[in-house]
Amino acid sequence: MSRTFTPCAAALLAMTMAAAAPTPALAKKKPRVTGFEPTLPIAQPAQQQTATGGIFNVSAGYAPLYTGTRAARVGDPVTILLVESTTAAKSVTSKNSKGGSASITPPTSGPLSFLNPDALKASSTSSFNGGGNAAQTSTLASTLSVTIAEVRPNGTALVRGEKQMLLSQGDEWIRFSGIIRLADIDQENTLSSNRVADARIEYSGKGALQQSSKQGWLGRFFNMISPF
Repeated sequence: MSRTFTPCAAALLAMTMAAAAPTPALAKKKPRVTGFEPTLPIAQPAQQQTATGGIFNVSAGYAPLYTGTRAARVGDPVTILLVESTTAAKSVTSKNSKGGSASITPPTSGPLSFLNPDALKASSTSSFNGGGNAAQTSTLASTLSVTIAEVRPNGTALVRGEKQMLLSQGDEWIRFSGIIRLADIDQENTLSSNRVADARIEYSGKGALQQSSKQGWLGRFFNMISPF
């Protein structure tokens, strides 16, 4: 028994298969890491228009003259200037030396006069020298826009956000969170990262370039069991 499809049925079947297949944008979408989700502004309740005839509405994007459009509410974006630079150095030197000697002189007469004086001498010497040096330098310079997630009564706010970049040889991302003072935000809504308390900065990635810079699993295994 053969089946025949009318043009309308064939078009309907094609549309159904196309809707069921995941689009490239949805297939490449990655879940966000917990703790860096974007924060949406708090929805203001709609105010009923009064019969006074006034056109002023506080909930319609009102900005006071003395503050302007400076970020100060939940959901407002703030640009963080990442200017992190860390340099650490340490040097340790240790030296130890110890020596000792003992000798016995036998009598010149009597039953023990046959002993050799040189055979009754003993001495010991020990020494130790050790040293170590360590140095580390790291620098990070970039910009990242985050959103205010929480405004606190003491004039501080919690900010967090991330930036993901899909490159040809892998993915890279920058994640940031911390506590800022609202008074430190300038007129351009920017703030230096060295003025952020409890800052948490993550800059990493994955892909072909990151994978080539890592040691293979066999080398890591031998390094783990090696006694040297």
